[in-house]
Amino acid sequence: MSKKFPAVVMAACAALTLTACDGGSGGDTASNDATHPNILFVIMDDVGIDQMKSFGYGGTVPPKMPNIDAVAAAGVRFRNTWSMPECSPGRAAFFVGRYPLRTHIYQAIGPSDLANSQISPYDTTTPKLLKSANYESAMFGKFHLAGPDNNEAGNSTPSQLGWDYFYGWIGGLPGSIDTTAGGVAPEGTYSCGFVPGIDFTGGAKTGACYQADNSCAVVTRSSPEQDAAGLQCLHSGGIFVPNASCGTPPAGLNFTRENAYYVSPLVIIENGKVEEVPLSDPRSRGYRTEIETNAAIDWIKARPHDKPWMATVSFSAAHTPWQQPPSDLLSAQAPGSDTWSCTSSVFGRLIQNQMTEAMDTEFGRLMVETGLATRNADGSLHYDPAASNTVVVIVGDNGSLGSAVKAPFRPDQAKGTTYQTGVWDPLIIAGPQVVQPDRAVEHMVNTVDLFEFFGELAGIDVHKTVPRTLDSVGILSYLTKPDQPSLRTINFTMSGFNLQANGGRNGPCVIPGSDADHPTCTQIPTTKNVCQDNLGIWWGKGYTDPSVVDNGGVGYTTCAAVNQALYKSDVKQSDGSSVMQATILPETSSAIRNDTYKLVRNTSLAYVPSTDTIESQTTEQMFQIDEATPTPLLDTPDRDLLPPANADVQAVYDDLKSKMDKMLASNPECSGDGNLDGKTDAADLKNWARIAHDWGLSSVYDLLIGGVHDGLTNNLDESVIQANLNKPCAATSSLY
Repeated sequence: MSKKFPAVVMAACAALTLTACDGGSGGDTASNDATHPNILFVIMDDVGIDQMKSFGYGGTVPPKMPNIDAVAAAGVRFRNTWSMPECSPGRAAFFVGRYPLRTHIYQAIGPSDLANSQISPYDTTTPKLLKSANYESAMFGKFHLAGPDNNEAGNSTPSQLGWDYFYGWIGGLPGSIDTTAGGVAPEGTYSCGFVPGIDFTGGAKTGACYQADNSCAVVTRSSPEQDAAGLQCLHSGGIFVPNASCGTPPAGLNFTRENAYYVSPLVIIENGKVEEVPLSDPRSRGYRTEIETNAAIDWIKARPHDKPWMATVSFSAAHTPWQQPPSDLLSAQAPGSDTWSCTSSVFGRLIQNQMTEAMDTEFGRLMVETGLATRNADGSLHYDPAASNTVVVIVGDNGSLGSAVKAPFRPDQAKGTTYQTGVWDPLIIAGPQVVQPDRAVEHMVNTVDLFEFFGELAGIDVHKTVPRTLDSVGILSYLTKPDQPSLRTINFTMSGFNLQANGGRNGPCVIPGSDADHPTCTQIPTTKNVCQDNLGIWWGKGYTDPSVVDNGGVGYTTCAAVNQALYKSDVKQSDGSSVMQATILPETSSAIRNDTYKLVRNTSLAYVPSTDTIESQTTEQMFQIDEATPTPLLDTPDRDLLPPANADVQAVYDDLKSKMDKMLASNPECSGDGNLDGKTDAADLKNWARIAHDWGLSSVYDLLIGGVHDGLTNNLDESVIQANLNKPCAATSSLY
């Protein structure tokens, strides 16, 4: 039986005169008998465009990414792509094609965020969409779209949202570094979670490496090129006892504690069956990027040839906490890197480069071991997109973390903000559809467009199929038509607070800057541990630092309250003045642009010393921006065009402001409509009754009452449904 290819693929092949389009296989799984192409979707975590040498940036020391660069050279680089400013809203955009104002996922999902700020079980996700075209879908690595907290589905949320197979981490973020290195030392001893070499106090050249089953082997660092013995042991899943021989395991070894990238709470879901793998299980122990890659390779190689698949490899790297990867994943390692501090922003930048490079190495192994690529004689990746019926998509989920940003991008306008450094992300697409590979598309693209792109590959008209407003634009024609005009007239992004019980929000986290007098306060970190993993100081519930301000551990609910406390304290600035105000990262923000100009609107609570009050303040800024290399026009404070200097600038501002207002008002509340069908009816009552009876806690039927959600699904919510039963809901809309 001859292989079948989509007409658009055959057209692309004809244009390129590719003999491989007759159905030749690049490996065991590189082709299939399905009409539609396979999809390999690779997500890089916290890797903004500023990191990417292949896009013309990367600063003075970019991370080495030869394998991703090789795919970029064989495909299309989308150089003008926006995502959302944080992990979860960025990822939701990929998989439902809708902006945060429709999903209510405005920031990274944390343990206090309600089901109302998670992907709804009633939404149409990419795997649900592709099932109609006979696709199998799997995800490997970081999920961070829903659950496990405040969600009836718990750890089964990937299955509920349509994935046939899942192997990874539901909550998404790696745990904190275990500074006891498995219980062999007091808290705070080892900043990177392992015993370093002898050049570090408390380090060791050799020692006993115990596994959870009490087996043991002596591990030694025999050359400077090797990892420290402690890291070798940790990589193998063990706990290293320095300068010891094997024998009876010492008391206190702890195999039930997370350790960033090396010990993680793995969840495996197959055919709806959920396995929560203990931290002591060898499958939960090892370098996370390798675990993610191994699982993806195994699943892809096991796919039948007559059915298309979509594999999402959602790498955790290079998200904090920063922790050294195994050196065999690096092209070169600086001597003594095991002695670098993982709580230092200086060393953190170097470790982040290593983590990104290790991710690229594993991506290359993924391509080769699944038959999608081979190796040249010199070891470089040989990728021929015409050799398989597989489309490869590589994207960043949001901008880089501020402390990792490469010049000339702005560390103070990075991840968590709607400025260019926070939302401008790399997007690479390669495959047999691409005409004239190794080119760049400069037109505006939004990551919500990937939802529609995946539908296009499967032959699905998503705007006709999905029964709700989508914000996506189809981008397949950018691959097949090098002269395709821009498909967007505007681009949009936004951030804010997720919905928590009774109007709660994440606690304040103060991150010291290069100028100790002017730290930054943010409420992005979801917990105290995440704040500290990002080198911050926690001021939320449980705050205890009486040397600065002592409020008995009650903590503070807002960054403005932190500034109020600092203002009234005895803390002095370096010049002796009594005011030490933290710069507050915008709490809610939106941005819209056309081809040349960008409007940013930020809102935050601010402390006003003159009146000793906390007030909401909204500011707007407008900039002329571009994507020039190596120095783009960025939306830096010195380039603000407001107030308008002339009528032309005023006209641009008026137009962008009108479109932003229209976008923000485009999803009016439909009270009682929990299943997203645009109406409140008997189906909502039925759904509510089942959830209230079986669960009773946070769900999409915990409805807005008095302006807040209470985190319960109960009779109060039924009354909202009854009050709005069969009332018409206002229409939603979108702009492109």
